[in-house]
Formats: sequence, C-alpha cells, structure tokens
Amino acid sequence: MSLMIEVLREPWADEAIPLPSYATVGAAGADLRANLPPEIRDQGVEIQPLCRVIVPTGLRVAIPAGYEMQIRPRSGLALKHGLSLPNTPGTIDSDYRGPLGVLLTVIGTEAVTLHHGDRIAQAVIAPVVQAVFAPVDRLEETARGAGGFGSTGRG
Repeated sequence: MSLMIEVLREPWADEAIPLPSYATVGAAGADLRANLPPEIRDQGVEIQPLCRVIVPTGLRVAIPAGYEMQIRPRSGLALKHGLSLPNTPGTIDSDYRGPLGVLLTVIGTEAVTLHHGDRIAQAVIAPVVQAVFAPVDRLEETARGAGGFGSTGRG
C-alpha cells in the first residue's frame, strides 16, 4: 500500500539532500535527513548529553486527512550514540504545514555531532482514529481495576 505525501522544500534547503525514503522494500519508516541552513552546514549541529536540539529537515509536508506522521528514532543511532527523541514518537498532524524539525537528545555521556545530510530519524505514516469522549457516572469493572505502573508483575 502506498500513500502520496506532498513535500515542499524550504527556500534555503539544499536540493541535493534526498527527500524521505525507505532503505529497504520492507521498511516501515522513511529516513529523514538533516538539511542544515547554509550558515551551519560546514560545522554541523552538536548535541550535548541531556540537551535538546531541533534539527531541521528543510521540508514541509502535507499529510492526508485521516493520517499522521510519526517521527521515531533510528535504532542504530540510539545504540551507537545514545541519540533519541525525547517525545518519541513525535506526531505531525494532518493539518500542520510548518517546518519539519526533529527534536533530538543524547541520552549517552558524550556529545554527538550531526552533519548536513545525515539520516537523523524515521517517519512512519499511520492512520488516525479520532475518538468521541463521553462522560459517564462510572466505568465497567475489570480484573485489573485501578492497578497502574508495575501492577501486572515482572517477567
């Protein structure tokens, strides 16, 4: 199954940086790349441990109604460098038309420098169901009840 996502490059964006693309036939996520403004392309973006930085992609997207774009970490960057998204998955709503930036953090102990064109995250397109929230006087009982974090045990 495929779905058309309209993509607009920012006026300053480097057109040599590929649009989001899937690395393999079975990939669920399309790779997003850092598309840095001209004034910082040579030095890249350094992210210190436990700091947050929005890394630009140089893109804007039009997600069709009924879908969202989920921004997820790349597993290799997480394993090798501790690079992750503090709000994973990030959500791009179908009615958002602003710049597509990726909020990144380093959960390791060493700073990470991202370079112009680096693959920085994955975009997964997913269907959205909007619920209708209805007030009630009480909820149906379940075996779990109000048991929260850790209430179902370990292992």
